[in-house]
Amino acid sequence: MPRIDFRSPRLYVTAPLGAGATLPLDRAQSNYLVNVLRLKPGDPVLVFNGRDGEWRTALTQAGRRDVALVAEACVRPQNPPGDLHLLFAPLKHVRLDYLVQKAVEMGVSAIHPVLTRHVQVTRLNLERMQANAVEAAEQCGILSLPEIAEPRGFDAVIGSRDPKRLLIFCDEDAETRDPVAALAAHRREAARSEEDWPLAVLTGPEGGFSEQERDALLSLPNVVRLSLGPRILRADTAVVAALAVVQAVLGDWR
Repeated sequence: MPRIDFRSPRLYVTAPLGAGATLPLDRAQSNYLVNVLRLKPGDPVLVFNGRDGEWRTALTQAGRRDVALVAEACVRPQNPPGDLHLLFAPLKHVRLDYLVQKAVEMGVSAIHPVLTRHVQVTRLNLERMQANAVEAAEQCGILSLPEIAEPRGFDAVIGSRDPKRLLIFCDEDAETRDPVAALAAHRREAARSEEDWPLAVLTGPEGGFSEQERDALLSLPNVVRLSLGPRILRADTAVVAALAVVQAVLGDWR
């Protein structure tokens, strides 16, 4: 993979990318480049749209206030995203912002809020979640944005689950306290296979899963019950810890 350039400004755009393409900017992007970063016409800006790789562009100015970018060359081809879903019980504002940002940084390809029995938040600002995902991707050199789904009830999520996707659900009451040991059998099987497995990580609310939810999860095929160690973690911290373990043992860190 070509080295990531962290010295140039980086923006997410929705327009198609190709040599010579002119990319319009919205007001916030224009203000950021011109008034915050003080860029001048001709200065380089990196852009990505999640489909066409990363492109080096040059800032152009058509008038006193109208600025755009002109695509010059592709500097990184689009790499296929990993197949790692995050299912989580929704959190309140600031902690949800943190969760989304860290999930993107940790390579999650889909973010699915799940309304469990003890959840404290049932309404989410999906536009704010998307904005946090974009910000994390821009800052960390990521080329693909995750799908962000509408909140769904626990029963609906479990009922529509693809049994071929390994489901790893985090439970402080799991018998195996070592998370690596809990995944060891699947790691050995993955080592024998040349194919990457689709994975899903499920974390619960601050109050944990109900007994009925826990029983429902344990009755499903292709499920791993994962403890995150001896300490009780906040819900947003648990997401980062779980993703780190899963990526290191079964995911694309191997």
